[in-house]
Amino acid sequence: MKAMTIAKFIIAIGLPLLVGYTSSFFTMPAVEGWYTTIKKPSWNPPDAVFGPVWTLLYIMMGVALFLVWLRPATLQRTIASIWFAVQLVLNFFWSFIFFDQHQIGWALVEIVLLWLAILCTIFAFARVSKPAAWLLVPYISWVSFATILNYSIFKLNS
Repeated sequence: MKAMTIAKFIIAIGLPLLVGYTSSFFTMPAVEGWYTTIKKPSWNPPDAVFGPVWTLLYIMMGVALFLVWLRPATLQRTIASIWFAVQLVLNFFWSFIFFDQHQIGWALVEIVLLWLAILCTIFAFARVSKPAAWLLVPYISWVSFATILNYSIFKLNS
């Protein structure tokens, strides 16, 4: 692999992992504090599940971005990269809104926007690299589940 390709790979994998790591500063204290005090549905996964799932999803997101970056520079690749950045920012802010600010309702609004941004990212990635788009399917599936969970927690605590 060329040095530039290796650098792209490290950045592509590192960006989502950095977002996940940074958002854990909001998440971890709340999981041990505030989150234990709110009502959750019986089907809420154990807290220990979230870290490994998100780590795997962040790695898959990074590989997907890398596959897009390997393609020639085109308008479609730029649009795909912009959508990726948008969904990554929204991903970060959901943790802040939900866990740090304890705003379950606003987090629900935000996660719906995140879901839409992921969908746009998948469509944009598909125009550049179909395998990259497929790598995001587990991510949108998990965020779909998280959206239903967020809604359920909102209803139980309203």
